[in-house]
Amino acid sequence: MSYMLPHLHSGWEVDQAIQTEEDRVVVIRFGRDSDQTCMVQDEVLFGIAEKVKNFAVIYLVDIDEVPDFSSMYELYDACTTMFFYRNKHIMVDLGTGNNNKINWALADKQELIDIMEIVYRGARKGRGLVVSPKDYSTKYRY
Repeated sequence: MSYMLPHLHSGWEVDQAIQTEEDRVVVIRFGRDSDQTCMVQDEVLFGIAEKVKNFAVIYLVDIDEVPDFSSMYELYDACTTMFFYRNKHIMVDLGTGNNNKINWALADKQELIDIMEIVYRGARKGRGLVVSPKDYSTKYRY
């Protein structure tokens, strides 16, 4: 479903998307369209795009086509989702220790909507770090 979501094809386009959006959270999925993990994430993002359009805009970036951000954001995973608001990177405390990004595919649409909503509410209040409604640390997985 990656073909249904807008792609950014250059570093300039990514910068413009982050800088020019004033009222909504910019959600960027960095990865490869052909990767299995990204396909799962893209399916979820496409499924919620219409529901979150009032407070979030979703873009996809192929890290092979646009390698500019790979070292800056440490994009070493197959699929990485990051959040920006008014040209500022918004970090999310998911309980994993890495607050900068989500580096796995969230298969539950409602969980991703909840995270986007928390990011939007926190970012509007000026917070650079928000706490996820669910703890994703491994200590609670049995």
